[in-house]
Amino acid sequence: MESKSILERLHPALIPSLSDLPDHLPVVLLTRHSIREESNGFATYEVPLTPEGVALARAWGEYLPRPLSRLYSSPVGRCLATAEAIAAGAGVELLVETHTALVEPGSYVKDIAQVGGLFFKLGPLGFANKHLRNEVRGVLSPQQGALQLLQHLRDGLGEPGTLSVHVTHDTILAAFIYFLRGERELDQSHWPWMMEGAFLWFEDDVAHWLWRGERGEIGISGLHE
Repeated sequence: MESKSILERLHPALIPSLSDLPDHLPVVLLTRHSIREESNGFATYEVPLTPEGVALARAWGEYLPRPLSRLYSSPVGRCLATAEAIAAGAGVELLVETHTALVEPGSYVKDIAQVGGLFFKLGPLGFANKHLRNEVRGVLSPQQGALQLLQHLRDGLGEPGTLSVHVTHDTILAAFIYFLRGERELDQSHWPWMMEGAFLWFEDDVAHWLWRGERGEIGISGLHE
């Protein structure tokens, strides 16, 4: 009962999306970390999950209907704790593999000295909008970053019918999913919830995605242009 209750903290479209996933293919869940402690201003990488955040990630892992095949995470503590709690809830012992594609600098940001001041000036939402319009230096373009992330996600696929989980941060998830959706102007309602994620699967050159109940697809080779 407690697990069912805490799952109400998930975005309302997340659980219904599970019934729309293909049974015959491996699926990816690219997710923001679980609920973290409040911070004054920007959340540094030292800000941890709350006990509720750990419980939510564990309950989500227990609820997931597919066997987990691989776990990837940003090296930041709250992301690692999320991945570990998901595995514990799913009842599996999997090594959590850290990857630079899931953290900044490393995913989109290439020159933190050039980017950092602008990020703190604009805030996450303002920075994301400027980035989606290709107006930021020191970062990969939205297209280049999406290609890099898609390659990472595809490389980490498990067996058909399984789920690989990749735990990242709100800014990376927002840049990625809203580029795929073709959106260039976000407001607060667009912003990823804590423990919210996008499901993806691949067929040949096509990446399919499912975000907040809406499906889409994109040809990967076209992103090389």
